[in-house]
Amino acid sequence: MPCRAGGFAPAIASALTMRQNPSFTHRVEGDPPMSETALIVGAGSGLSAALARLFAREKMRVALAARRTEKLAPLLAETGARAWRCDAAKQDEVEALFAAVEAELGTPDLVVYNPSARSRGAIAELDPAEVENALLVSCFGGFLVGQAAARRMLKRGSGTILFTGASASVKGYARSAPFAMGKFGLRGLAQSLARELAPQNIHVGHFVIDGGIGRADDPRAGERGRDGLLDPDAIADSYLHLHRQHRSAWTWEMELRPWVESF
Repeated sequence: MPCRAGGFAPAIASALTMRQNPSFTHRVEGDPPMSETALIVGAGSGLSAALARLFAREKMRVALAARRTEKLAPLLAETGARAWRCDAAKQDEVEALFAAVEAELGTPDLVVYNPSARSRGAIAELDPAEVENALLVSCFGGFLVGQAAARRMLKRGSGTILFTGASASVKGYARSAPFAMGKFGLRGLAQSLARELAPQNIHVGHFVIDGGIGRADDPRAGERGRDGLLDPDAIADSYLHLHRQHRSAWTWEMELRPWVESF
């Protein structure tokens, strides 16, 4: 039976147009991978390493940034990624990082902000200098990286910016005020940027990592049982999924936790 005007035909035609229009989304699920550049700020041996491996397998040009790049040598050899030294809480270093990555690998299509710092203790005993550092690393650095990424992505008209949060992004624990302050602030930044930048084709996402991330020889693994800690490779899959979401169905936040984690 032929479809009448106002029926299924216009909707199907519209959907096909959206999938065929490269400006509609960064990448349509199932299409051949594009040549993309991914920048991971706050690189180390855990989640960021899993992200670097996954992005490299996806044929992305991978850039890693850390305050100490010598620790990344094995990961660079494994993935073919490039590394730059950067303190994400310092504006001049963040600007220099983006300028260098842009010159050598191109404007990042995907930027991930991972750094965090904390200072534990009773409120009456916390060192203000340590608290200030925790806020600079966990939150202010996210602003600097998000701003630098947004400026470049706005010129191009597309991009993805992802921020790594924690349980403390939504729950302030006793004797952990500085971490909660930093992570609450980072989540607020991500939510604000998502509302501002989504209409300009820039996808901003925040991840609530609600549980411990497993690592080799982690002593907690035996206590938690099988899959009781978050698998960094599984987390990385979710980051890539959010980056690849069709823009007709974007999400700005994703919570990830082990199946046995209470919440």
